[in-house]
Amino acid sequence: MWKVTGPSAAGKKLVGVGVFRSFSCSSNWNSDKHCYDVAVVGGGIVGPAVVREVQTRYPTLKCAILEKESSFAQHQSGRSSGVIHAGIYYKPDSLMAKLCVSGLHKMYKFCERHKIPHERCGKLIVATEREELPRLDELLSRAKVNNVPDVKMIEGNEIKDIEPHCQGLRAIHSPHTGIVDYGAVANHLVELFRRDGGQTYTNFEVSSFSKPEATSSEYVCIHGNDKDTVIKSKYVITCAGLYSDKVAQMSGGDRLPKIVPFRGDYLVLKPGKRHLARGNIYPVPDPRFPFLGFHFTPRMNGDMWLGPNAVLAFKREGYSPFDFNAKEFIEAITYRGVQKLVLKNFGYAASELYYGVNLRATVKKLQRFIPDITPDDVERGPSGVRAIALAPDGTLVSDFIYEGGTGDFSPHMLHVRNAPSPAATSSLAIAEMVVDEAQKRFHL
Repeated sequence: MWKVTGPSAAGKKLVGVGVFRSFSCSSNWNSDKHCYDVAVVGGGIVGPAVVREVQTRYPTLKCAILEKESSFAQHQSGRSSGVIHAGIYYKPDSLMAKLCVSGLHKMYKFCERHKIPHERCGKLIVATEREELPRLDELLSRAKVNNVPDVKMIEGNEIKDIEPHCQGLRAIHSPHTGIVDYGAVANHLVELFRRDGGQTYTNFEVSSFSKPEATSSEYVCIHGNDKDTVIKSKYVITCAGLYSDKVAQMSGGDRLPKIVPFRGDYLVLKPGKRHLARGNIYPVPDPRFPFLGFHFTPRMNGDMWLGPNAVLAFKREGYSPFDFNAKEFIEAITYRGVQKLVLKNFGYAASELYYGVNLRATVKKLQRFIPDITPDDVERGPSGVRAIALAPDGTLVSDFIYEGGTGDFSPHMLHVRNAPSPAATSSLAIAEMVVDEAQKRFHL
């Protein structure tokens, strides 16, 4: 008997029964070069972390990773803000809090060991209004329960010791919040995987899964856009990010939770103004709204990103306001969860659209923290899209969700249906948890 880690969008536990046998691809049919013991679908940071964890624990297994793009970490992971989060925001004793704090330490250790550039630049969560102070106190209490390292409250006059151009009444200081290029981390995991004999497939977009009709059908066939190549694997783990719901449904997975794409547009400080902020500067989150609000995020290349807003994207991988996929857009706006989310947060949604087109309005929000910043100091920057798992009642699903599909596929499949932020920070810890689950389900 096994049970899913997080609840489904309908509030139920996804539960199933499976019987597994242990075997090795190499002992039965290694004449097929596209035959594997474990195949991982998805080349963001979670997929490479998972396949590397499988390879590290079970070096005799033959493993592969499949990615639909020509290279890895092209979407959420490569376009993320790059923040190494410390675990401040998450409900005490929750899985998200534990994975984030564990992931923080694992990420720094990995980067140090493999000489991947990173920086512990720190973070301030700044209260600029008195009504925010009780929420700031609550955040500090959460952070301490979550064992966030060295986090503390500082007074307004101490803020300038850390951020000379920043103002506020009080702030939480998290010195171990940092930054890294998660695309570089993902690609290094792939390099390690290849070095130790792992096989990578790029430009392989999974279109379907099938089971052979033969009686010896202890494997899954993975079909893609390359009709001449069919990947066969005893076990399949999918980490498909923005398409995690679609990929899961290919093997009989639940329709819910549905992934809805939200685009975030950033501004960037012009080169001559980068001195205005040193580290991460965040507002106190408003519990009425689902996103964190505008903040300052330093980048490994020296840039300083400002934002983002959060608007419904017209395409799952739509990084421009003009990117449009009619089918995906109609699916999103006709989904009851999206309709309820918009109705509950109509004013917020309208303001996010406004900030997306009005640069001066965005700068005015940022001036709460750094008054010296002006519209002439910024220019439009990059955009990213987040995969939001949305329940039918319009709430964001914050739990990690696994599913094995149904029928003949179930004993061979594990779908990571939802790995919400801070998934990049937590990726190495998530990988350990996913492989623990695979070990139980597959009897590896």
